[in-house]
Amino acid sequence: MVAGAGQIFTALIYPYVRHRVFDWYNDIRKLKPLNQEIAKTYGRYIQGLNFGFGLITMTCTEELQNQTPLALALTGLVAAYWTGKIITQFAYYPMYQIPNKAIFKIGEWGMNALFMLFATVFLWLFAWNLSHVI
Repeated sequence: MVAGAGQIFTALIYPYVRHRVFDWYNDIRKLKPLNQEIAKTYGRYIQGLNFGFGLITMTCTEELQNQTPLALALTGLVAAYWTGKIITQFAYYPMYQIPNKAIFKIGEWGMNALFMLFATVFLWLFAWNLSHVI
């Protein structure tokens, strides 16, 4: 339930982070119109996936651990998504600076902790389902 609520939280906070922390909208305006729309679309995909994964996690707790091929596939997908996010976060993002305000630094640590939680929960669920499906 905590992982589900956290994923929904990341979806809800996503517009604030883009706007206040990264000044994303001003950067997007520098792109050609089509590229602006593509960037915005992918931003919405990320937000929608985070929200959808959160809803699934909170409403289908038993189904995510019932050792069926579908549970294996879905937990594998979500585990790959969050593991990929963590790899990207630590491989590419450290070269960029976020504004040097305490709230943003605390937020960075908090969000990274949430991403680690999500990956851990879903890697565990994937392993649990895998051990019973094969």
